Amino acid sequence: MNGDAASVDVPVNGQGSSAEPAEWPSVTVVTPTLGDRSDLLEQALRAVKDQDYPGRVDCIVVLDKRSGDIRHAAGHESGWEDTRKVAASAGARILVNDRTPGLAGTRNTGIMAASGELVANCDDDDYWLPGKLHAQVTALLAEPAAAVACCGIAVEYGGEVFDRVHAAPVVVLRDLLRDRLMALHVSTFVSRRAALLDGVGLVNEELPGSRNEDYEFLLRATRFGPVVNVPRPGVHVRWHTQRQAMYGRWPMVAKAQPWLLEKYPEFRTVPAGYARIAGQAAFAFAACGDRAQTFRWVGKTLRANPWERRAYLALGVAMKVVDADSVVRWLHRRGRGL
Repeated sequence: MNGDAASVDVPVNGQGSSAEPAEWPSVTVVTPTLGDRSDLLEQALRAVKDQDYPGRVDCIVVLDKRSGDIRHAAGHESGWEDTRKVAASAGARILVNDRTPGLAGTRNTGIMAASGELVANCDDDDYWLPGKLHAQVTALLAEPAAAVACCGIAVEYGGEVFDRVHAAPVVVLRDLLRDRLMALHVSTFVSRRAALLDGVGLVNEELPGSRNEDYEFLLRATRFGPVVNVPRPGVHVRWHTQRQAMYGRWPMVAKAQPWLLEKYPEFRTVPAGYARIAGQAAFAFAACGDRAQTFRWVGKTLRANPWERRAYLALGVAMKVVDADSVVRWLHRRGRGL
């Protein structure tokens, strides 16, 4: 199914209600960027503007200060003129990340500046499909205990598009411990801003390199309450090599996955979920050339789940039978991640 043609037109939620409110909550869309792909940013902002949502929607584009193009002189930022022009044309505000460098700080800069009752995410290389916002807000309003709404995605990689949709209308913590649920992509998130300021919390800036900041956020959100989900593609997501400049590579993965297991002891209650994260750590250490840590984490993985394939892939990388990046590219061609 081609993501360009898809749309989200029927709201689905835990209570089965599709009643519309008398007044729709305002929404602020936060888009992080390094300022180096204004053409994609333009498409992302245009897709937000084209939504049929009845309430007020505004956009904030947040430039991550890690970018080498950002230079401050007499109060003027240079080197990102195209990004500024695209944002201005779309009526979006531009801010510079004044928090921790990386995606977490960049997202939080936007959240703190948001004026909407709801905060939505859209990365600069993704774009929303028609009907996305209307359906998700309907689902969120129908479940007062939920702070976050997600939806499915259409993943583009290598000229092909794969739909990734989680079928359940409600997601709880155990679901996410067992599986990352890649369909619940950060560009689908719509959150109650009040819960981000007091309850769920902001995006965690302690994560090494902001790696998996979206997954950690979802884990926390399901500690707070259920996450509602519209089981249809609502966002077109591009997987390409440029994303790595923002998301970090193997050294960050090798730090972030053990951190996640330490901060979320609940993984111990779901052995297959623990093995999944431990296997990712093993694979990352193998990609970094650290064989001692690779074997250590392979052991942790297999003790939790002898059938976890990431452990065997890590051994293959460590023994130079396969190349780490080649494995990831192979997975991406099938619409999957590590």
